[in-house]
Amino acid sequence: MGEMTLPDGQARPARRHGMGDPGATGRFGEYGGRYVPESLVPACAEVEAAFRDAWADPEFRGRLKTLLTVYAGRPTPLTPAWRLSEELGITLLLKREDLTHTGSHKINNVIGQALLARRMGKRRLLAETGAGQHGVATATAAALLGLEATVFMGAQDIERQSLNVLRMEVLGARVVPVTSGSRTLKDACNEAMRHWVSSVADSYYCIGSVMGPHPYPWMVREFQRVIGEEARGQCAAELPGGVPDYVVACIGGGSNAAGTFAGFVDTTARLVGVEAEGGAAATFGRAGVLHGFRSMVLQDDDGQVTEAHSIAAGLDYPGIGPEHAHLRDTARARYVVVDDEEVVEALHRLARTEGILAALESAHALAWVLRAARSGEIKPGSTVMMTLSGRGDKDLPTLKEAR
Repeated sequence: MGEMTLPDGQARPARRHGMGDPGATGRFGEYGGRYVPESLVPACAEVEAAFRDAWADPEFRGRLKTLLTVYAGRPTPLTPAWRLSEELGITLLLKREDLTHTGSHKINNVIGQALLARRMGKRRLLAETGAGQHGVATATAAALLGLEATVFMGAQDIERQSLNVLRMEVLGARVVPVTSGSRTLKDACNEAMRHWVSSVADSYYCIGSVMGPHPYPWMVREFQRVIGEEARGQCAAELPGGVPDYVVACIGGGSNAAGTFAGFVDTTARLVGVEAEGGAAATFGRAGVLHGFRSMVLQDDDGQVTEAHSIAAGLDYPGIGPEHAHLRDTARARYVVVDDEEVVEALHRLARTEGILAALESAHALAWVLRAARSGEIKPGSTVMMTLSGRGDKDLPTLKEAR
């Protein structure tokens, strides 16, 4: 094999990390798989068979593309951060998922899964949500396609994301508070999966990130791949070299990052996933099983899953998608952490220099870019493409408390 030269001048053997089909086992290296109760094995197999059939059907793909265009607002622009770029001495380009209908990348995946649910003859969508954006997207797609929606949300997240709770209810969804455990995203996932066990005949579990049992990590990445493919073409038109030096995205479970990375994994771009310090499974976790899949998980010495924390409800998760764990192990992507203080500073910095109010989740990615540019880790003159996964209206109450 040949070699590809990285932006830092180092050479790396050219291995194919195509982020393709993981096969029947749903494995990305040692991660992924299907760890579910026996009663859910047929349900997962049904979803996999339905997705493979739909993904090979030009009519399904065409319907999805049409809805993403005329309803969700794709393609989203690649916006130069002019003032911030000048201050940092780099070229920073923002992939604007905050401009989609519902305000985040979640709509890409949910429209795809909702179309699949209808194709399977299901009448109700089940979903978990942390920051509420996946719940809002699920409620939106259900209303669009004439489905019912039940969204499980941690009681703590309901308190800090009350605006999104109201949005879901106005759209016709039933929001179920989860009071067990830490009352956050992990517990919402637990309850959604438990409910699915008892309602598989008429319900479809619409998972919000690249997590869960096979085929969900692969399927969600494929629905989010549109981010990276659009950005790849936009960068080719915008940048003299065609490919940015760095591709950066925030990461909890990791769907916006997986979709973004899929467009650049076979290029020389350095892929960077930015985790919350209190929920950094790729950085501080160990291999384990969570919510039906094997990946890197925050655990104590006895192997018990520990609680995650982030100022951003959408990153408050103790695991990471299995494909991200594999990308980390193969050194194709790097995972870094930022703390809450850096995140709030980054959010304000972007708002005041570019007039863009980012979600706290997205501000994690920017926080690392700011730090790396200041320290010289990102060298002057470098090009950085960052996915702005969502807008920050939902986070205003949290920002008010953080002042």
